[in-house]
Amino acid sequence: MKDEPEKKNGIPHRFRNWISLGGSIVAIGSMFSFVLLFAMEMFASHGNPYMGILTYVVSPAFFFLGVFLVFVGAWIQRRHSPAVARHPIAIDFTRKRDRTILVVFILCGIGFLLLSATGSYQTYHITESNQFCGMACHTPMKPEYTAYLSSPHARVGCVECHVGPGATWYVKSKINGVHQLYGVLTGDFQRPIKTPIKNLRPAQETCEQCHWPEKFTGNLDRSFVHFLADETNSPFTVRLLLKVGGGGAPHGPAGGIHWHMNPANKIEYIATDDQRQIIPWVRLSTREGTVTEYRAKSFTDDPASHAIRTMDCMDCHNRPAHHYQPPNDAVDIALSLGKIDSKVPWVKSNLVSVLVASYPSETVALQGIDSVLRARYPDLSGVNALVAETQQIFRQNFFPEMKADWRAYPDNLGHKNWPGCFRCHDGAHKTADGKKGIAASDCNACHLILAQGSGAELDKLNPRGHDFLHIDATYLDASCNQCHTGAFPK
Repeated sequence: MKDEPEKKNGIPHRFRNWISLGGSIVAIGSMFSFVLLFAMEMFASHGNPYMGILTYVVSPAFFFLGVFLVFVGAWIQRRHSPAVARHPIAIDFTRKRDRTILVVFILCGIGFLLLSATGSYQTYHITESNQFCGMACHTPMKPEYTAYLSSPHARVGCVECHVGPGATWYVKSKINGVHQLYGVLTGDFQRPIKTPIKNLRPAQETCEQCHWPEKFTGNLDRSFVHFLADETNSPFTVRLLLKVGGGGAPHGPAGGIHWHMNPANKIEYIATDDQRQIIPWVRLSTREGTVTEYRAKSFTDDPASHAIRTMDCMDCHNRPAHHYQPPNDAVDIALSLGKIDSKVPWVKSNLVSVLVASYPSETVALQGIDSVLRARYPDLSGVNALVAETQQIFRQNFFPEMKADWRAYPDNLGHKNWPGCFRCHDGAHKTADGKKGIAASDCNACHLILAQGSGAELDKLNPRGHDFLHIDATYLDASCNQCHTGAFPK
């Protein structure tokens, strides 16, 4: 019996099988899709992250899958087919046919390399874009991306903080992204996403690319406008002088809030909960070699048995780009800007109560806000605007599907709604002999209340600071967050 011919109709025998045929169809189809999507993206007036993902990630993936199937089919065919005659490959450049094949091969190779280079470059930029980070995984990332768009860092790329410079962290982020992609595809992801992120790059390698710890900021004058939850929505403004300080020779005197970031000081601590809200042990090391430990009375463990973290920017500025406004603050801002009419009776109280109600989804929440407010204000001429603004506050700060809002994420910048500063500065952390404690209960150490109240009361400036007036009583010893929760007092 004669050997089966090596080729039939120009196709090698081992490639004539259904698997290779299917792979060829997939590869050719993906190449056609790539060219079509590439042309659409080139001539589109606006960039689209999904178009980029399809063009530079999905299409090439299917192309290589098709090529892989072609050779898998050939390998299987070769193993299960009878031996065929082997003919040596002979290339003769004196023949026009061989020269043509060589030219076509070189041109196709150059074209493939160019497309691969372009695709790799575009894939890199697509996967590093804010749209990819925030929109590709829409459900889990919607809360973070929405908060990011209205944050002080809205013009800073996601990767500047979450990845930073260098190829090592880029590779780490993409490997971690594979795990996250699997979670999105299977629906196996946390609701809400847990923080702080354990593998976040140190702030010295990200934040300090723009922010300089030794910069002397000095004092900042800030006014915070609030409205009480009474019938007339009484305004109550607090004007603070924030002692940010910072510095360190030769840039300015080291002091104020940013004393904690003075390079001459090293502050370490132990947190006994996942969100780093309970800190029973602190150690301060100075450049002169002095080491001082502070403990809460209840902490009797050996510090070596716990993870010790060195304090950095993120321990206070832990929500720099993903801050969810508490309903009290969000409604206060809308009232102060005139987006909500403060003359509407009980509007502060009613809006906060409707925002903090329990809803299974955003759609149900928006419908509930509409029906409740229209029922409470049936004769209000501006009810449409009131409903629209309240719904907008909800969209920007509440995400029922992910169980994400201000309650899920402690904000350590300050101490109004969360312990913040008082995680350490609570007066309960003392040295071993009990004679020295971390400064606490001295409001004027970090800020001065220059004026408070409304109307003419705000003209009564006191450069030494007022005691905080809480409606009709003073609170000097209690932490603010003991009563303030971001919504109604406990």
